[in-house]
Amino acid sequence: MTFGASSERRGARPLGRGPQDLTLATTRAVPVFRDDTVNVLGIWDGHDSGAALLQGGRLRFAVNEERLSRRKLEVRFPTRSIQACLAYAGLRPDEVDVVAASTSDPAKTLGRWWPGSKERYYAVRRRKAHPGSFAGLTRVVKYRMTEWSPGPVSKALSHLALRRQLAQHALTRAELRLVDHHEAHAAAAAWGADFAPCSVLTIDGLGDGLSATISAFRDGRLERVAASSARSSLGVFFEHVTNLLNMRELEDEGKVMALADYAAPIADEENPLLAWVRVREGVIETARPGHALRRALAQIHWRYANEQFAYLAQRVVEHTCVALACDTVRLTGLARVALAGGVVSNVKATRRIRLLPDVEDVYVFPHMGDGGLALGAAVVAASRSGTAVDLGLGGLDLGHGYETPAIEAALRVAGVSAEPVANLATRVADVLAEGQIVMWFQGRMEYGPRALGNRSVLARPDRPDLRDRLNLVLKRRVWYQPFCPSMLESEGPRVLADWTGGRNRWMTMAYEVSACYRDRLAGVMSVDGTCRPQLVPDNDPSDFAKLLREARSRWSVAAVLNTSFNIHGEPLVCSPAEAIDVFRRSGADALAIGPFLINKPSGDRVT
Repeated sequence: MTFGASSERRGARPLGRGPQDLTLATTRAVPVFRDDTVNVLGIWDGHDSGAALLQGGRLRFAVNEERLSRRKLEVRFPTRSIQACLAYAGLRPDEVDVVAASTSDPAKTLGRWWPGSKERYYAVRRRKAHPGSFAGLTRVVKYRMTEWSPGPVSKALSHLALRRQLAQHALTRAELRLVDHHEAHAAAAAWGADFAPCSVLTIDGLGDGLSATISAFRDGRLERVAASSARSSLGVFFEHVTNLLNMRELEDEGKVMALADYAAPIADEENPLLAWVRVREGVIETARPGHALRRALAQIHWRYANEQFAYLAQRVVEHTCVALACDTVRLTGLARVALAGGVVSNVKATRRIRLLPDVEDVYVFPHMGDGGLALGAAVVAASRSGTAVDLGLGGLDLGHGYETPAIEAALRVAGVSAEPVANLATRVADVLAEGQIVMWFQGRMEYGPRALGNRSVLARPDRPDLRDRLNLVLKRRVWYQPFCPSMLESEGPRVLADWTGGRNRWMTMAYEVSACYRDRLAGVMSVDGTCRPQLVPDNDPSDFAKLLREARSRWSVAAVLNTSFNIHGEPLVCSPAEAIDVFRRSGADALAIGPFLINKPSGDRVT
């Protein structure tokens, strides 16, 4: 299974004949539109499907289908998301100029023509259906097929299938453009980072025949300089590890990362998995293709306890990501690095990239997984149209919002009487100080996988007992998976020992908590002393920022425990009615929804 020593650093070239062959279409496309009001709708119809709308190069609205269908990590066509984008902007379907969709490899094309195939995989992966007698064979076929690159036939068939779907939404006037999977990831990171020129590194499972890419981003152009084949995938490697640990691939990789912290350390020279994956000239190489890795990994797993096996695999992810980042800077000559793709949700790996001496700055696109492909595809299409793209990602409140009358109406329907309260942030801070758990529903819904102070569940950050109660009565997740803090950005230099700046504000980066603050962040810290914070600008005018300022005067740090507003296994709540329903079914003590603060009767609380 290991590589021979004689093959080390042979000067292998990146995938393809050279950088010119890998230049993305973004750099050579002929602009079609010059109108600054061009409307571009990005869609993604795979794992965590969704839609995003750009108008004149500005991001107006973005949502994932799960928030509307109420099926976590939805795989169906994003019908509701498309409707939500158009409704928010007041657009008719015939006013959309371009629809951009990502990925046209044979596996994705098959799913478009045979939706039952991806629906079956969704049910098995989420443990809603038994895998059946041929599960092993099905798994091998699935991974082998997803390694195939797109060709003229798959592209034509994907185009036709998507055209049929779009016709059902009256989107017949819009031009349909197919965007490469990793190009969409890279574009989201490049334009989202807002620190061009920069290098762009994408790492995920696979898509359109690739598993990772390195690009240079200058003057609004992406030039790909290296790419890794889908057959050699770090993401697929970690998917197999996740599945072998009886967790859900594409969903529970964060649990594997957390579990690794509880292993007795194993020296790298004694780690049998490190020799299975390496990086040469910016290209990942694995000893076996992804579809053939699982059986060999199972043999290693048999020899180790679960937490040790997780540790071994986590070290592989960290080593590979660091090697890729080093090659990225060297091959592009650009020390600022933007990251996207599902693998970069591994905050321990991205922390190691951030601390590399050769890396000047690092940015992780906040919706790094496939759920962000709709936005990335829209960015590619808009840039090809000659539109100046300015995402303006100062905040991620890009989804549905509800005014006070709509909230009042939902409360009346639910039979809840409430009066607006003055100084909501102060009142909630008082409740939190008493050790209560508060559900927080304010403003527009967040875009991406994290709750960021709009659809959140809050508690004091210094009480491990509250963390444990949250796990028991609401989240029902594994005991070793830590919760995250939200804190004012000014707290970063004070409470984080390895603070290097607040570019990654949306729980996309791990930091080490300073020893003198670990007692005050005991409920939001991993066993290794790190946390994954949301960093809220001190001048943010929102009630959430006011709440953090109130927190500083109560428990000596402007931070709260912040987790997503949902019941275990369900998506984040979107509407007031959903928030009220989840509040009633949960063990939370209070609900802050709009200007109202609703306390649960003490007899209804779960302790």
